[in-house]
Amino acid sequence: MAKATSHQGVVVGTDGSLPSQVAVRWAAREAIMRHVPLTVVHVVTPLPGAASALGWPSGRVSEDVREIQENDARRVIADAIEAVAGGDHRPEINGELFFGGPVPTLVDLSKDAKLVVVGCRGRTGKHRRLLGSVSTGLIHHGHCPVAVVHDEVPSSPTSAQRPVLVGIDGSRASELATAVAFDEASWRGVDLIALHVWSDADMSTVSGMETSALQRAADETLAERLAGWQERYPEVTVHRVVEFEQPARHLLERSERAQLVVVGSHGRGGFAGMLLGSVSTAVAQAARVPVIVARER
Repeated sequence: MAKATSHQGVVVGTDGSLPSQVAVRWAAREAIMRHVPLTVVHVVTPLPGAASALGWPSGRVSEDVREIQENDARRVIADAIEAVAGGDHRPEINGELFFGGPVPTLVDLSKDAKLVVVGCRGRTGKHRRLLGSVSTGLIHHGHCPVAVVHDEVPSSPTSAQRPVLVGIDGSRASELATAVAFDEASWRGVDLIALHVWSDADMSTVSGMETSALQRAADETLAERLAGWQERYPEVTVHRVVEFEQPARHLLERSERAQLVVVGSHGRGGFAGMLLGSVSTAVAQAARVPVIVARER
């Protein structure tokens, strides 16, 4: 397999699991749209206590166990590359094998990458509705946008015409998400749905007249925030949506009719660089379509 010399394109992690296989195919399409290379990465984690468990002298582990792990890893990478290397339209593809921890390795690679793609969970994942440790760690600490791909990506002919959905709350993180979302909608040639949830508070005590006034004000604010982006991307048709309360629920409901969701890494109540916002966590965990968590360097 070819050796990668740069990680400035799309990087995808694979361990051979179904979610990671789907992630590799999705990442390949993303690299084609972006006109950048695709690097398929597999990280081998050294087995602690392997020598004693096998009854071998400790010196043999570095030779025998490592060789077994490396051969298995190279098969995983080769299978992943083979799955996306066919056809007339394919990106430049490289494969790389690393020894160490998957999360720190991918986080380090994200310093140069345009996008890092991972499956929602790996081979050890048991709960379909929970993110795996690698995807969770990466969306917390990555240095570039991170795409989490589930194993239920819609593949019907009409799914490619579905819009991109972006969550906007006025924070710096959602501004970055907006930039990513416009790019993705433009590359795909589809509409963009910009969803703004006006308040996270309980609106049950607000009168109908007050709600209407707030709705108009929120829509005007959203229009102002999007005006500059629409000038830069005149080919993207934007649909503004304003809702009240429960942003994660509204994003998940609308994601059922979208092909991709883009969210910021933390919202109005988040701590930059430390915690992923609860909304982003819920969406990345429960959405059935790919979710890009927009992180900055």
